[in-house]
Amino acid sequence: MPQDAAPLPSESPLANPRDLAPFASVDTWIFDLDNTLYPPHTDLFAQVDQKMSEFVAQLLDMEREAARALQKDYYKRYGTTLRGLMVEHGINPDGFLEFVHDIDHSKIEANPRLSAAIEALPGRRFIMTNGTTAHALAIAQRLGVHGHFEDIFDIVAADLIPKPHADTYNRFWDKHGIDPTRAAMFEDLSRNLAVPHARGMRTVLVVPEGTREVFRESWEMEGQNAPHVEYVTDDLTGFLERVSPVAQKVSN
Repeated sequence: MPQDAAPLPSESPLANPRDLAPFASVDTWIFDLDNTLYPPHTDLFAQVDQKMSEFVAQLLDMEREAARALQKDYYKRYGTTLRGLMVEHGINPDGFLEFVHDIDHSKIEANPRLSAAIEALPGRRFIMTNGTTAHALAIAQRLGVHGHFEDIFDIVAADLIPKPHADTYNRFWDKHGIDPTRAAMFEDLSRNLAVPHARGMRTVLVVPEGTREVFRESWEMEGQNAPHVEYVTDDLTGFLERVSPVAQKVSN
């Protein structure tokens, strides 16, 4: 690489900041949805978060503060609030999913540059989310990227078992015939990259644009320097623009 080449946006100290060679073998690109394809500062997921607290409060007849604490406990222990409610209270998931994803998506603006960067990636592209397909599609359409993905693998397709459970990744890979050693995954939660890395995937942790801090639970921000996180970037679009030419050289 030329000496005057710009460094990658932001990366794990465990990764060579100029070494994109591992992406040369990638032919499948997998993206988380919330706080990954769109920036957290839109507060879109905050709407979902608030509605989950409201659902728990109504379901269990609790004060809002206590309901929020329980919601976060379930999220941390089970991977999603929904999973916790199903295990602990036996709820039907349909009502929960419909209620919490009934939000205002208008804060998401079209992102032509991101759209072009995703479209330029050679091979197959997927969204893998613990949310619903309808929620993912609404966001992808507003971003202008919905036509670039082969499939949206949502929490229903995962049989309601959320990331980071290994069975969910296996179900996804098996459904689409994906070779993990030729795939890359982009996520905003470090723990969701552990299984992909163990199976040989390239792993990229996406943090908020322009900052290293997110107004989330402290445990959600842990693991940025974990061995299973190969790259860290606060500019998904810029990162993809740098990676794409490396992968295209092989595909061509």
